[in-house]
Amino acid sequence: MLRLTGVIIEFNIGSCIMRNRSVVTLFCVFAVVSTVVNAEANWPQFRGPESRGIGEGANLPDTWSTTENIAWKTDIPGRGWSSPVVWDKKIFLTTVVSQGEIEAAKKGLYFGGNRDKAPDTPHYWKVYCLDLDGGKMLWEKQLHEGVPTAPRHIKNSYASETPVTDGKNLFVYFGNVGVWCLDFDGKVVWTTPIKETKTGNNWGTSSSPVVHKDRLYIVNDNEDESYLLALDAKTGKELFRKVRDEKTNWSTPFVWTNDKRTEIVVPGTNKVRSYDLDGNELWSFSGMSSITIATPYPADGLLYVSSGYVMDKKRPVYAIKPGASGDITLADGATSNEFIAWAQPLAAPYNPSTLVYGDRMYVLYDRAQLSCYNSKDGTAIYERQKFPENAGFTTSPWAYNGKVFCLNEDGSTFVVKAGDSFEIVGTNKLAEDDMGMASPAIVGDNLIIRTAPRVYCVKKGAKLASN
Repeated sequence: MLRLTGVIIEFNIGSCIMRNRSVVTLFCVFAVVSTVVNAEANWPQFRGPESRGIGEGANLPDTWSTTENIAWKTDIPGRGWSSPVVWDKKIFLTTVVSQGEIEAAKKGLYFGGNRDKAPDTPHYWKVYCLDLDGGKMLWEKQLHEGVPTAPRHIKNSYASETPVTDGKNLFVYFGNVGVWCLDFDGKVVWTTPIKETKTGNNWGTSSSPVVHKDRLYIVNDNEDESYLLALDAKTGKELFRKVRDEKTNWSTPFVWTNDKRTEIVVPGTNKVRSYDLDGNELWSFSGMSSITIATPYPADGLLYVSSGYVMDKKRPVYAIKPGASGDITLADGATSNEFIAWAQPLAAPYNPSTLVYGDRMYVLYDRAQLSCYNSKDGTAIYERQKFPENAGFTTSPWAYNGKVFCLNEDGSTFVVKAGDSFEIVGTNKLAEDDMGMASPAIVGDNLIIRTAPRVYCVKKGAKLASN
């Protein structure tokens, strides 16, 4: 059995009725190579395969600017912090365009960004499809039009949820508006409205949908009635709605297929909960910070969960073993138990998700610092090393080819050598207006970076054509 970028291949050569040994070898090599190509060629959800943020292309770029190693760039109207997703050389992303002027997004961490009133101008909720090879706009689809009725934080957008694809259709979720299923030509297959709910501090929504086989799962944690929703991916019909004892959270759920079972892990403020595919609770634990944003993901048999509101005394990272049931909350003062492999009570970032690359966990903090821990036991390798620029970080880090990449809100990406010491080996700067809020997509040898005004395709050796 081979595991390649979240895809498990199983074959039994002994069961193949083949007399020619070379044919067997060729078959197996083809199976492995074709799976690697497929894994590299698509980026179906937030943070890619298994939500890990790891690229596989051998020729992915280490350096870039607004012109160096840029294959193309395409301006995108409106405001949207959703990440691009890619399938079969098509890039999908969402945005919301205002008919009038809107308040500019203010960078950094601060109080006072919440707004009690929504904008009073018409807005247009849209999906764009770009060609991966040239950045050409293949199609755009307007899914909703109206004056927003739900407020949002000035740093948030009305298109912060990343779409997801199963390779056949694209599923778009605009919080407090609705869910749409589109085919790859932009035709709406079905739509399901979402009842508007109040969010904490009127900050708005951002939790992205996930798809597993024939079901689409959405978590809507809010101030009115939180729930886990399952929709039929073919029809949009509601299959179940599991009411959750939570207030507003912004974390994207994760469908965890491990060696025990497949389950849906949903972080929350009160508890982290795992459900089976029909919405029945399997296990839970308490001990998160008061605001939960980061997305869970697996690596080397463990599931990593974090929650780190900067004003809290409790900002934990947990590594969870599969197979738990019931309440697995840590005893007071403990950092492990039967199903929690380890915990670091003060290690978590606020907005970014953590990153496991090799046998190390990298933790990128909003306030321009990076820590590194042993991903197997949680021991610190280095802690809170400072980046030279003070701009904040909201985007989750990513990694490939022995390097960790950290994009700040000013559009600068710091390239850190993966290893036991903090070593910045490069800094890649984009334009002054390239506010970085969306995590990138990595497909083949292409790095797709979305900033506030545009999308870049970064490719080694590419030269941007003059306008």
